[in-house]
Amino acid sequence: MAKQPASPCGTPYKTTCGGQALIEGIMMQGPEKRAVVVRKPNGELDITTTQNKPRSKFARLPLVRGLFVFASAMVYGVKALMHSAEVSEDGLEQEEEEPGRLEQWLEAHFSQEKAASIIVTLAAVLGTAASVGLFILLPTAITGLIRLVWPTMPLWVQAVLEGVLKVTIFLCYLWLCSRTKEMRRVFSYHGAEHKTIYCYENGLELTVENVKKQPRHHPRCGTSFLFVVIVVSIFLSIVIFTPLQIKNTLLRMVLHLVLLPIIVGVTYEFNRYVGGHDNALCRALRAPGMWMQNFTTFEPDESMIEVAITALKLVLPREKGADAW
Repeated sequence: MAKQPASPCGTPYKTTCGGQALIEGIMMQGPEKRAVVVRKPNGELDITTTQNKPRSKFARLPLVRGLFVFASAMVYGVKALMHSAEVSEDGLEQEEEEPGRLEQWLEAHFSQEKAASIIVTLAAVLGTAASVGLFILLPTAITGLIRLVWPTMPLWVQAVLEGVLKVTIFLCYLWLCSRTKEMRRVFSYHGAEHKTIYCYENGLELTVENVKKQPRHHPRCGTSFLFVVIVVSIFLSIVIFTPLQIKNTLLRMVLHLVLLPIIVGVTYEFNRYVGGHDNALCRALRAPGMWMQNFTTFEPDESMIEVAITALKLVLPREKGADAW
């Protein structure tokens, strides 16, 4: 097979560029810019680019930077998701919904831009709270109820049960999402994002044909990050709660919340290291997260790949190598 020519923007190294699948689109972020590309109902592309705000030295410290990356990803991700929902429905006939009381109050007391910012922030906070409640606190509450029936349950057994419940709930959530038609399209865009990043990292020209040949599972995916968050929380439950003989359910839930920033910081560093190295140990450590991408990525069609290519090209740095992992 003839060797494919490398693109001027191609790179043999791992890139920090990455993205998030949206409704009929993709948000891609590079070291300098962030781009949101959404397919309109008429087939045209809606493109929005924004310059990244530089982070302080404190926000770039190991173990701390993960919190800032996670928080900004949530806020910008929700904002991009809401934008993609509006663009993908633009021009379609639908009944106009009357604004809710909260929206009316915000519009009456704040400017339109400020009100939109508040809504996005609230949505990000509520989304994070729902995830923490579902994947972290609910399993603790369930094992607390089991303890009422089984008062002599060893703490190590409770910790193991919590862990099993966390992984089970997470897997069921991903499986249920993957079964809906709307989410399958979003997950197909997720696959397009991964394949495009791989194409770029392999130094190939960013074309639809080259991207189609790439794998859809990527070692630095957000799905892997969420899974490792759960695994780290399980580990801390075993090594902290068991020796300290913490049986009270409410106290265990409070401690889970207190430890969450540490868990996010540790997980980010873990994923950063494992995703940036290719050896037997790292491949084994990231294998569960890669397997879970069977639920969160699907093969994209050519129009989805076009969106991903457009988004990635928009965020590539001006200086070659500035996006090295």
